[in-house]
Amino acid sequence: MANKDRNKRSARKARAEERARVEAAQAATTGSQPAKAVAKAEKKPVTKPEKKKADKKPGIFRRLLNYLGDVRSEMRRVVWPSPEELKSYSVAIVAMLIVFGIVIWLVDSGIVAALVGYTGLRG
Repeated sequence: MANKDRNKRSARKARAEERARVEAAQAATTGSQPAKAVAKAEKKPVTKPEKKKADKKPGIFRRLLNYLGDVRSEMRRVVWPSPEELKSYSVAIVAMLIVFGIVIWLVDSGIVAALVGYTGLRG
């Protein structure tokens, strides 16, 4: 049984128990006899849900259409940056690429110099 179905069933059961508790409390305060209905609801046997055609896995085209529909709805929720923000983000990214490129070049040159000094070989 899927976790989603299990959660739905337990939520329904909890709501039914809450309704029964509320009805029992109301019956106790008013002195009427809806307690029989509560007892009847509690004795109702739990049956397994029947498999329906809706439980079957949809075809490839239906899944593709569902996926594209989900992508479309998510793209509508995206907060797009303004042109000024886009320019500032682009400048920051290019600057960081230059800085990290220089750092990697310096580390690489240092490793090469250390290896050449240690082995005495020239590449």
